[in-house]
Amino acid sequence: MKNYQTSNFVANKWLKDGDGSSLTVLDKYNGSKIGEIPQASMDQMEEAILAAESAFEVTRKWSAGKKAEMMKKLHTLLERDQKRFVDIIINEGGKPRSYAENEISRCLTTLELAYEEATRHGGEVVPMDFAAGEGKTAFTKRFPIGIIACITPFNFPLNLVMHKVAPALATGCTVVIKPAPQAPMSCLAFAELFLEAGYPAGVINVLCCDIPVAEKLVKDDRVAKLSFTGSDKVGWYLKSICGKKKVTLELGGNASVIVDEDVKVEEITDLVAKGAYLYAGQICISTQRIFVHEKVYDRFEKALIASIAKLKVGDPNDGEVLVGPVIDKGHLERIHNWVNEAVEAGAKVLYGGKVESEAHALYLPTLLTNTSSSMKVSCEEVFGPVAVLEKFSSFEEAIAMNNNSKFGLQVGVFTNRLDHFKQAFEELEVGGVMMNNIPGFRIDHMPYGGVKDSGLGREGLTYAMDEMTEGRLLVY
Repeated sequence: MKNYQTSNFVANKWLKDGDGSSLTVLDKYNGSKIGEIPQASMDQMEEAILAAESAFEVTRKWSAGKKAEMMKKLHTLLERDQKRFVDIIINEGGKPRSYAENEISRCLTTLELAYEEATRHGGEVVPMDFAAGEGKTAFTKRFPIGIIACITPFNFPLNLVMHKVAPALATGCTVVIKPAPQAPMSCLAFAELFLEAGYPAGVINVLCCDIPVAEKLVKDDRVAKLSFTGSDKVGWYLKSICGKKKVTLELGGNASVIVDEDVKVEEITDLVAKGAYLYAGQICISTQRIFVHEKVYDRFEKALIASIAKLKVGDPNDGEVLVGPVIDKGHLERIHNWVNEAVEAGAKVLYGGKVESEAHALYLPTLLTNTSSSMKVSCEEVFGPVAVLEKFSSFEEAIAMNNNSKFGLQVGVFTNRLDHFKQAFEELEVGGVMMNNIPGFRIDHMPYGGVKDSGLGREGLTYAMDEMTEGRLLVY
């Protein structure tokens, strides 16, 4: 079995030709070419939609047991090939080895949850036996909605595919996937497993394509739902053109950590540093803003800088490296420009603040202070190894500092006060509050998503399955 698949996948066929252009995929650390994939044409996207439509007529009729049986085959195959997938993720995504191994472990868990949920996901008994409904019985059954258009980012090139594909398979839906151009090969390799598992043609289709071809998928009325993970700008634009179909948007964030005055700060800075700089900060729920009570601020700053200094930066194949390359030279330049803009506007560099290696796209873990909420390093999503550290004088001020953002994905709150625990949950404008933990905490079955510009809807197996089905009521 070769390491890299370099053809698009439609109706259980590998397409070696496309629209005449191609996508070059690079190793993110050394810059060498991994492979070249043809960009899919409009006709090939049409073929994929037709194949998914045809396959849905088969899978919509599958029993829960059949759906679970097929997913168990996928799970077995992915478990067998997990080393291969780890290597692909490291090379195409620049993800540190330990974190790539963690991603495959999460993929296996997500698939396992999906085949379990396939056998127990259902409707509800509706109370009816009173007033005008006296003597009646009613219940709902959930039915799959059809084709799911999946557009995924580079930072979790397989697990964020899995969060869309697994619930689709568990409900009987079919998928057309546009993977991230920077890291499409994990998804293409995953498609190989569908062939081996014996899935019908059209259940999964994977196409690397340019924007007009992707927009055809998003706009098509035969597609029942758009599930998008990526930037807020692109996500909201796609929502505006997708018509009447269902939409789930998992977008960006500038997640914060709040550290209260009663916290033993020296015990948490290693965790906070990892949450800010793991995978060079290229995680939607990376810690970007750190707000610390003024009474413990000086101790926290000193301990955090020491924690950052311990992080190893370099080759993602090195098992001890946590901070590898950013995804490409363009992002490296943008991150450095944003840091310089902040410094020119009065911010102070406490650690880092420079390119470590342009050849390897490495940026030093960077900590800034004396920032304002209008600086890009604070108000936008850096998606790089940059965090800002500021102090607050009251817990109410910390909540206001967090909420002064167009984003609202997750937040971490470190406190030992029950009243602050309750206040944080009631007043923080986010999709999830992680108590005495970093905002980067995610378990794959939990409801995950944001408010404001951070998105619309929720992922997590059962929540996504609800979105990929419609309830039908029976009364008799």
